[in-house]
Amino acid sequence: MTDNLPEKDTAAEREKWKEKGVAMRAFFYIFGTHVFAGFIWLLFYLGQHAQK
Repeated sequence: MTDNLPEKDTAAEREKWKEKGVAMRAFFYIFGTHVFAGFIWLLFYLGQHAQK
C-alpha cells in the first residue's frame, strides 16, 4: 500500500509563492543596484583623492 496523500496545490498557494518570488527578486535587484552604485561612488572617490 502506498500513502499517496493529495497534495495541496491550490491557486491561492501558487499565487503566494509567486508573490514571494517577486518580493525576493525586487529585494535583490534593489540591493544589487545599491551595491553597484556604491562601487561606482567608491571609484569616483578614490579617483578624486588619488595622488596625481
